[in-house]
Amino acid sequence: MRIGIDLDGVVFDSEKEYRVYSELYDMIELKQNSKINNKELNFQDRFDWTQEQCIEFFNKYLIQIMEKSNYMPGAIDVLKMLKEEGNELILVTARGGYEPEAIKMSQRRLKESELDIFKNYFWGAEDKAKVCKEENIDIMIDDSFRNCKSIADAGIKVLYFRSAPSYELQGENVKTVYNWGEVYRELGKKTNNN
Repeated sequence: MRIGIDLDGVVFDSEKEYRVYSELYDMIELKQNSKINNKELNFQDRFDWTQEQCIEFFNKYLIQIMEKSNYMPGAIDVLKMLKEEGNELILVTARGGYEPEAIKMSQRRLKESELDIFKNYFWGAEDKAKVCKEENIDIMIDDSFRNCKSIADAGIKVLYFRSAPSYELQGENVKTVYNWGEVYRELGKKTNNN
């Protein structure tokens, strides 16, 4: 099976870090209370910040968060098992689109954890549905409502990885999961045709 894997919010718990630091930035540094929608994944959409405030937050916290975020519980073990079972893992991430230095840092972290096991790497992927189609991905694991919806609408199976407040998503191509144990269970069902 060809499995697409997102990084932030799926392999790394960086989305939780973004949530913490965006709250602190909004309340302490900006001295505001400008949260408008807690279900939005991107901090740019959760807060009523100016473009300059978004850029300032991004410049101050982005690499720091990516560098120190932990792996999601079970991610390393399950990814290695999936690879050992003969699956092709394809990394499809938006990471690196605006911060090229994040690619080298991410590659280093993956190698240190012996997770340099991906067949292909797609950094800075803005249209993940297009990448999934072109790469003949059977199932994509992502935490973004928008990405999961567009991928599912393209006829590709999706595991919608939710570990923070977000929108509900249902459909024949979508299965919501909350941890890597559930990911492994769902992928096992697909390979065993259960």
